[in-house]
Amino acid sequence: MQPLQLFDLAFRQNEWLTQRQSVISQNVANANTPGYKAKDVESFEDAMRKSVPMAVTNGDHFSPSGDGLVQARDNDSQQAEVLISGNDVSLEQEFLKSNDVMRGYSMNTQILRTFSGMLRTVTKG
Repeated sequence: MQPLQLFDLAFRQNEWLTQRQSVISQNVANANTPGYKAKDVESFEDAMRKSVPMAVTNGDHFSPSGDGLVQARDNDSQQAEVLISGNDVSLEQEFLKSNDVMRGYSMNTQILRTFSGMLRTVTKG
C-alpha cells in the first residue's frame, strides 16, 4: 500500500499559507512606514520544487538545495506605486493576497475533509 501523502502535502501548504499571511500582515502593518518595501513569498509550486527530494538514479544528477523554508522577497516594483516616502505597499494588493490565502485554507480544508470521509467509508466497509 502506498503511503498517504495528501496529508503531508496539505500540511506543507498550510505552512506556506501561514508564512505568506505573516508577510502580508507585515506589509499591511508597515503601510505608512517611510521607505518600506512590500514583500511576498515565492509561489507554493516553487517552494515544493525546492523542498521535495528528487530520486537520484545517477550520481551525476543534481539535487535541490535549500532547507525547505520559504524566503520572503521584495515585490515587483512594477506592481505597486512608489510613494514620495519610498513606500510601495498597496493595501488593495495586500488584501487581495490575503483573500487568496483564505481561499487556499478553505480549499485545503475541504479537500482534506472529503479525503477523510472517503477513508472512513473505505475502512468501515
